[in-house]
Amino acid sequence: MTISHTMPAVPSEVERLSRIEKARQDILSDGAVAPTEWVEPWIDRSWRRCLARGFQPSQRLSFDAVSAAEARRALEASQPLLQAAAPVIRSLARAMADTRYFAVLTDAQGVVIDVNGPIDHQNPQASAIARIGVNLSEAAVGTTAIGATLTELQPVWLHRGEHFFNDTTVYSCAGAPLFGPDGRCVGMLDLTGINVPERPALKHLVTQSARSIENALTLAQPHRLLLRINWPGAGLGEEGDGLVCVDADGRITGANRTAADMLTLPSGLPWPHCSDVFAVPPDSLFDAARAQRAATELPLWSGLRLQVLARLNHGGAGTITPQQPLKDVETALIRRAVEEARGNVMEAARVLGISRATVYRKIARR
Repeated sequence: MTISHTMPAVPSEVERLSRIEKARQDILSDGAVAPTEWVEPWIDRSWRRCLARGFQPSQRLSFDAVSAAEARRALEASQPLLQAAAPVIRSLARAMADTRYFAVLTDAQGVVIDVNGPIDHQNPQASAIARIGVNLSEAAVGTTAIGATLTELQPVWLHRGEHFFNDTTVYSCAGAPLFGPDGRCVGMLDLTGINVPERPALKHLVTQSARSIENALTLAQPHRLLLRINWPGAGLGEEGDGLVCVDADGRITGANRTAADMLTLPSGLPWPHCSDVFAVPPDSLFDAARAQRAATELPLWSGLRLQVLARLNHGGAGTITPQQPLKDVETALIRRAVEEARGNVMEAARVLGISRATVYRKIARR
């Protein structure tokens, strides 16, 4: 007996768009959102939020920009993000060279702070969104990859009729949130095309690119010690590593999202001391870095174990540079003494001939 195996039919793009449009009309026409297999749960939630704001799909959009002063503030506040994102966005141009998609970078409020790629400024649908200072938040333009990403804080892929407003159904876009070294969302990266074929693989590209930007933001954080972490059996030295920045006193000053997840670091709150996370003395981490030891498995207080590779940042805290103010030189010398005492503040105070309280006060400066 011959058994035939048939693959389930995959709807064509035309059929998929038709089904999405039918679901969209059924759901939005009477103002009641109902579950459907053709609408992702996060889209359902976004449509609900739009309806709750009193939006209607047929409303015309003006794609308003924020004031010049607000745009200036957004750009100034986003300088670390812009610097970290620049090389990543340039590499995106190669990956998307033949797709007619372009990159949009926004701050955490959905205000555009950078655009890059093959943008046809003669096309009003392109020039409407590819402008520094335009507000593309969900509250301004409804369901888009930008608004949904910043609200849901997860990567998304959004195609044509999955947008809320009729005016935005020409767009196809992938988006991923961007988290800073303190765990807070600092913006999002969006890849958008206009009247282009569906490219769901862009969701993977934008997610990977977002991770590269987050790693660059973390590495730019002031630190004396960098810990690369991963689970036992996984390689170290790749972009998928957890990155933990530690100052000369052993306090965590920054972490990428991978590390925050692995160490269960609280988002948006001051990071703990590394001794509150790793079940080893902080001195041993600095010793491993000075000796440039290979990665080793270390226990966490949670009972789990991680591979940890420790390396010193020779341009970090404790480094004295020309033209530094005297108070900064003083602080750098004290930090260096604490480091050389392997985190023993009492020993550093004895060597310096000052009180332990003075050491704590001086190294608490930011």
